[in-house]
Amino acid sequence: MGGIRRVVVTGLGLVTPLGVGTPHNWLQLTSGKVATTALTDPRVPRGQGEGELDLSSHFSPGDLRAMTPAITFALVAAREAVENARWKPDDPEERERTGVAVGMGMVDLNDVVASGEALRDRYSRVSPYFVPRILTNMAAGQISMKYSFEGPNHTVSTACATGAHAVGDAFRFIKSGDADVMVCGGTEASINPLGIAGFCRLRALATGYNDCPERASRPFDALRGGFVMGEGSGMMVLEEYEHAVTRGASIYGEVLGYGLTGDAHHYTAPREDGKGAVRAMARAMEEARVNPEDVRYINAHATSTPLGDAVEVRAIKSLFGDHAENLAVSSTKGATGHLLGAAGAVEAVLTVLACHAGYIPPTANLDHPGPGLDLDFVPKEAKAWLQSSHTRVALTNSFGFGGTNASLCIGSCD
Repeated sequence: MGGIRRVVVTGLGLVTPLGVGTPHNWLQLTSGKVATTALTDPRVPRGQGEGELDLSSHFSPGDLRAMTPAITFALVAAREAVENARWKPDDPEERERTGVAVGMGMVDLNDVVASGEALRDRYSRVSPYFVPRILTNMAAGQISMKYSFEGPNHTVSTACATGAHAVGDAFRFIKSGDADVMVCGGTEASINPLGIAGFCRLRALATGYNDCPERASRPFDALRGGFVMGEGSGMMVLEEYEHAVTRGASIYGEVLGYGLTGDAHHYTAPREDGKGAVRAMARAMEEARVNPEDVRYINAHATSTPLGDAVEVRAIKSLFGDHAENLAVSSTKGATGHLLGAAGAVEAVLTVLACHAGYIPPTANLDHPGPGLDLDFVPKEAKAWLQSSHTRVALTNSFGFGGTNASLCIGSCD
């Protein structure tokens, strides 16, 4: 294969509580828009206007019978990413060298509950689409079938680290020569009575701002009390650098490194010393061949939980030492809420945009950082990325239940 295969980003797609479409999301985010709303409101803006999702324009009624909301989000985001990358090859060999890696954190619990009730009534009432709808690999499968991509067909399900792991695995597939192009990301639609009840029983959700839900997700803030669940999908087209250059593709950035570790500590809580997070970030930078001083921005996992946010800051300080004072560290979950299995992919897209545009998105609702949280968290207002070096380098972190950690090192590709 020759030398090291570089992996660049040539397509982006987003469906989030901020809306549909990458340009729309970026504008909403950097202008300070917050999308968290009451549970009675749509999770993703619905309609036919700009930034709104109209499923009838993408799918037939027959299509929708075979798909859960999470699958539809993935297909809409993948369509934007594929069209953005201008990658719909007719050549059979090119299709065989194009793969899909899409993760999902949880199956559709509404389907499980409804099908259980149907079975108690009568066996024949169980839909023949039940099993295909709840398989976590079906978003990847549907994308593969839609575009006839016959390369690696891969799915990740690692709780809230799912999206980052899917992007990282796709990066490795290209780097190792298993594919030249990968459509990758995460998707999630888990807001339903059973899902909410389960997370509430874990005492993981914010409950203190029911009268003003737009203020409920507040990463790093002294009054943070839990996360706000969101839904949507983030997708990227990754491509081997020479392949992208040869076909004249637009390049938004480069995936430089990927680190993944396990805490081996607790089924929901992170290690208080942040050791697993430290090792994931360090391994991403090691593969990227960058020094800590080269990194200037971190898109933090910070979900707005008292323990998790503090542990991540502790890990950043431990790894970066004195350079931590020079870092911008923001959590875009203040604006979007926590998209669970889709979060890492959505935040990878936003980190690519930060490197590409030279503009750092803010942490919404950050009024007063909690004790010991004294880094530059970019509170409430986006800011320009100021540095002397030519290439902008960032990390984006994702950590999940079960002690799973992922970190991606992303750079501009000027």
